[in-house]
Amino acid sequence: MIIPVYHIDAFADKEFQGNPAAVCILQSWLPDRVMQLIAQEHNLAETAFCVPNGRIWQLRWFTPEQEIDLCGHATLATAYVLFEQYGILGNAITFHTQSGELVVLRQGKFYSMSLPVRRGMSCEIPKDVADALGMQPVQALRARDLVLVFQTQREIEQMVPDFSRLAQSEEFGIVVTAPGTETDFVSRYFAPGCSLPEDPVTGSAHCTLVPYWAQRLGKTKLTARQLSKRGGSLWCRLEQESVFVSGKAILFSRGDIHLHKEEFSSV
Repeated sequence: MIIPVYHIDAFADKEFQGNPAAVCILQSWLPDRVMQLIAQEHNLAETAFCVPNGRIWQLRWFTPEQEIDLCGHATLATAYVLFEQYGILGNAITFHTQSGELVVLRQGKFYSMSLPVRRGMSCEIPKDVADALGMQPVQALRARDLVLVFQTQREIEQMVPDFSRLAQSEEFGIVVTAPGTETDFVSRYFAPGCSLPEDPVTGSAHCTLVPYWAQRLGKTKLTARQLSKRGGSLWCRLEQESVFVSGKAILFSRGDIHLHKEEFSSV
C-alpha cells in the first residue's frame, strides 16, 4: 500500500516558519494503531489523516503519543494540500471531525478556518505551573487548556520554562498570553499532556484566546503572533460561537509511505 504524504508548514510566510504538519490522504481509514505508528514515525507535533466522504472530508489528528480532538494548524495544512495538490474546486472545504464540522475557506493566499469557541472560565493560578514557568501571571482561565495571562509581551518573550517540571503537570496544554506590541496579542503554547515541550503555532489555542481578547479589547477582529522559536502569524475573527483563524501555508516536501498489509496484524 502506498500512501501520499505531504509535509506542510502552516501559519508560515516561508519555509522553516510556522508549525509543521504531516498530511496523509487516504481512501479509507487505516487501523488506529497504524495511524499512531505513522505519527510516531513522522515525529511532528501532528499528523493529519483525511478520507473523502462525498462532499465532506473526514479528518483526524494524531500526535506522536495519541489522537487529539482538535488541531488547527494540521487542519489548515490539510486544506492547503486538497486545494493546491489535489485541485479541489471551489473555495471551501468542510471537514467532519471529533469537534464537529470545520470549514476552511481559501481567500487568495490565505486559508481561513472556523473553529468552535472554547470560552475560558476564571480559575485559581496553579502554583506548580507558575513556578515551572518562572513568572507570575495576573490571571488564569481554564477551558481544554489552561490559559495564563501576563502583563507584557516582554514577559512572554523572556520566559524560560523548566520543562522537566512542566512535564509533571496534569494540564493538557498551557497557554501564556499578553498584549502585543505590534499585534493585538501574543502567546506561547506548552503541551505536557502531549509530551510536547513547546508547540510552534497552535490554532486550537485561539478557540479560547480570541474570545478572551475580543472581550478585553472590545473588538472582534484581532491579529495574533505566537512567539515560539519558529514563530507564526494569525489573523482572527470572533463571530458568535465560532472563531475564524486565517494564515498561510507552504509545501516543504512530499513523498510516499510504503506499508505492507500483512504487517498490520503485527503492529
